[in-house]
Amino acid sequence: MTEILHEASEQRFVTQAEGHAAHLDYLEDDGRMTITHTIVPREIGGRGIAGELVRAALDYARGAGLKVVPQCSYADAWMRRHPEFEALRA
Repeated sequence: MTEILHEASEQRFVTQAEGHAAHLDYLEDDGRMTITHTIVPREIGGRGIAGELVRAALDYARGAGLKVVPQCSYADAWMRRHPEFEALRA
């Protein structure tokens, strides 16, 4: 598993692999977390990093009592494949 940092002031989850940064951006407002982008460079793609970022964001949302709007198509698809997180969907 990759170390994922939550940069709350930037509303972003970030990680590094082989010198490349990947991140998930979100907006938090009115009891909701809107996941806007999940970005993983091609050089480190295919390793499940995007899924780890989404899981970290959803774990944070669950702990903070937030509902989630997966505006990012990857986050939306990931949530559909992991029904244990569907209850978070706004």
